[in-house]
Amino acid sequence: MLSLGRLHLITDTRPGRDPLAVLRAALPVAGAELVVQVRVEDDATDREAYELACRVTEACRPYGARCLVNDRLHVALAVDAAGGHVGADDLPVAAARRVLGPDAVLGATAREPVRARAVVDAGATYLGVGPCHVTTTKVGLPDPIGPDGVRAVAEAVSVPVIAIGGVTAAGVPALRAAGAYGVAVVGALSLAADPGQATAELMRALTR
Repeated sequence: MLSLGRLHLITDTRPGRDPLAVLRAALPVAGAELVVQVRVEDDATDREAYELACRVTEACRPYGARCLVNDRLHVALAVDAAGGHVGADDLPVAAARRVLGPDAVLGATAREPVRARAVVDAGATYLGVGPCHVTTTKVGLPDPIGPDGVRAVAEAVSVPVIAIGGVTAAGVPALRAAGAYGVAVVGALSLAADPGQATAELMRALTR
């Protein structure tokens, strides 16, 4: 199985958020167990995505944390990120694999076993599975699948399953019991009064 950090921090670039401040608080706590997925708003320019990804990769390097870029794979290549993540409306996984090359980390989104097996066969090295619970950080999402939905996917594939969507430290044990290798969060850290403490709580829940 791919060696991958268990806590995925997805950058929150909505107005009023400071993704780099959250990252700086999380890195000393999670270290190499942190994977940072650079995600920008749809209307962000490639230059904006590139500049954020540059700063994230630079910050991650001393801690051994990995940086991935969501959706914009050319940006991932430009900043020498560890790889990327594609959703259902992005490049097909097989095409994304050709873009990134054979050795890059490539995540794909899945919420049921048939698609999960298909994208793994196409070259995905891990799966983002959800939304597990109701979340307000992204609009237009399908209904939550809960731990049972995560279990169905985890039992169908041999790659790491990263549960996403409304994840909190309190909810991590049920997701881990369902077969999730790790979790991805946005609001659990970007909205926390103390992102460092929130990271520590998530890490404790992940490593119990």
